[in-house]
Amino acid sequence: MQLRYFLLLLFVVCALRTSLTAQDLERVRDRVITELLRDTVMEDQVVELLSSLSPAGQWPDINYRDTSRTGFDHSRHLARLVELARAYRKPGTPYTGDSELSAVIARGLDDWLINDWIGENWWDNQIGTPRQLVRVLLLYDDALTERQRELAAPIMGRATLEAWGARPGGDLIKIAGILGEYALFTRDTATLRTVVTTLASEIQFAEARGTPEDLRGMQVDYGFQHRDDRVTSILSYGLGYAEAFATWAERLAGTSYALPQQATRRLVDYYLDGISKSAAFGTYPDPGAMNRGLSRPGALTPYGPELPLQLLQATDYRGEELRTLVDRRRGTAPEPPQPADRAFWTSSYHSHQQPDYFTSVRMYSRRNHSTEQPYNSEGLLMHHLADGSNFLIRDGREYFDIFPLWDWQKIPGTTVVQHERLPPSEAVQQRGLTDFVGGASNGRYGVVGFNFISPLDSLAARKAWFFFADEYVCLGAGIRSDRPEPVLTTLDQRRLEGEVIVGSTGGAEVLSMGTHTYPAATSLWHDSVGYRFPTPLPLTVMNDRVGGTWTEINRQSRIPKGIVMGELLRAWIDHGSRPQAATYAYVVVPGIDSAAFSRSEYADSPTILVNRPEMQAVHHADLALTACVFYAPGALQLTDATTLRAEQPAVVLIDHGRKTLTVADPTQQLEVLEFALSGAAVDQVLRVELPRGEYAGQSVTVAYE
Repeated sequence: MQLRYFLLLLFVVCALRTSLTAQDLERVRDRVITELLRDTVMEDQVVELLSSLSPAGQWPDINYRDTSRTGFDHSRHLARLVELARAYRKPGTPYTGDSELSAVIARGLDDWLINDWIGENWWDNQIGTPRQLVRVLLLYDDALTERQRELAAPIMGRATLEAWGARPGGDLIKIAGILGEYALFTRDTATLRTVVTTLASEIQFAEARGTPEDLRGMQVDYGFQHRDDRVTSILSYGLGYAEAFATWAERLAGTSYALPQQATRRLVDYYLDGISKSAAFGTYPDPGAMNRGLSRPGALTPYGPELPLQLLQATDYRGEELRTLVDRRRGTAPEPPQPADRAFWTSSYHSHQQPDYFTSVRMYSRRNHSTEQPYNSEGLLMHHLADGSNFLIRDGREYFDIFPLWDWQKIPGTTVVQHERLPPSEAVQQRGLTDFVGGASNGRYGVVGFNFISPLDSLAARKAWFFFADEYVCLGAGIRSDRPEPVLTTLDQRRLEGEVIVGSTGGAEVLSMGTHTYPAATSLWHDSVGYRFPTPLPLTVMNDRVGGTWTEINRQSRIPKGIVMGELLRAWIDHGSRPQAATYAYVVVPGIDSAAFSRSEYADSPTILVNRPEMQAVHHADLALTACVFYAPGALQLTDATTLRAEQPAVVLIDHGRKTLTVADPTQQLEVLEFALSGAAVDQVLRVELPRGEYAGQSVTVAYE
């Protein structure tokens, strides 16, 4: 009798659990449909689509014959069906439940299902097509025929966890999300549970689920790498990875399917400490953290508040920071961002945020490649993006949609041989030739060293950046090339905004439009940014109207055609032909007007101590900081009475006020760094144990007496 009651109780509990699970699925399903209905129905667009669809179910402006990697215009067909299905399903529109609209949707859907268009790019078949099709299914659900449901099933079956494209590192989480939406459509509770488990398992560091040969995904420094080429992809695949998880975290919140808090918190950390630290003010994408996406119009569109709002629906972890980010993206944040300096040691990238400016450095080494290959004929001229690019952002308009106009051999911050033309696009991606690439950061200030040897033409240079508060310093030494073409270091290439003022040994001059060359320039000012040259340099400034085309950098069929015009500023230092030991040094002062920049009291801060191939160092008296890049063991005279000696190559940031050394090993090969501080007031040997494995290259801070 007791066994019978127990079995009955177990049956009731299981039935209740099944019922609750099914109810939760319906809740999530309703949320997804509400989400799909959120966008406004554009009535003019609906009228046009209704009238232009052919009796066969195709639109005349879509090329249905081209299924190539640069074509597959078919995606527009499904996108249009989503828009029509939204108009049909959304309450309160003139087309809600309209029979004529329903017939058009059915005709267009039948055409797709019968033809089952397959593109040459796997992404279209396993992600692009299923993602759009499942939205049509969810919105048009009650009007679907059984035949349409049957034909849709094998197409949706290409977006499974066993699909070739479901690889860790960004695409798996997207495909899991598509599978989850299809599970909602079919009301498959078991598959939805599998999707939740997969999503949660993906939110971990790559080293935790991979092997030394496969470290794709979120990195321990909160960077992101999509492929085994270890190219930084934080604002492309890494952003898509975060978006997919955050979307589902919001959808599932408060249900039995809710994602684990541990995974959600880890995603919040990644979003705030990785993605948001790679965007100016957490809002404007840094071109230096992107790849071939730069060749797409609108690539630098500011981020909206949607993703942090989704995270706030799923967790209160670091809620104040997320709410501040939302306010900043809405333009209502009362305070500017706090200073933040971050070294992404796994991806050879470094970002620096101050209250009124953002800047970064993008590099590469033997450990990683420079940038993405030009997949699908995108990013065709990005050979030098990682050659020490140094973008400077104050309001997000500096580089917006500028790239058709660019001279791609004059990327800001880079030192490049100016060939008659760039190498073929197959040579865009290169593995680095040196190990000494990286920086040290104490979280507020930083220093970066780059032993650069170009794989394209064997140009060599020692490049360093010193990030302070109101300014930063850029140094180059040992610049050499055997090529007859000139070698240039580009200060900036951005949209022209107002006056350009150049200071030289002959005085200051407001430039007219055109190209201007100065054999001994001492300063440059433009758009609230000043450049000071402690030693006069040969400077060329172009402030003029130029033209270009998107198709030069992107051959996708949907890319805009025709000439694009715009006014640009380009400024560069000319090292001449075949330099053997050239140098440069300049101080960048963002957020300063021309009058303040010209005042003499600013002229001597900060101080460049050394700029040689074996060592580059800068002292900032006001901040009581000294930063040094030791490319080899050596000694740096800190003051008249104090010397710092490094026994190994290293990057060092000394905070004299707090009496700390922040150090890093850019080679990521050492186990210990040893330093000796000697002088009248100090005589100390410091032995610093370094992180290992995936943490090799991370900064370590130690105190000295």
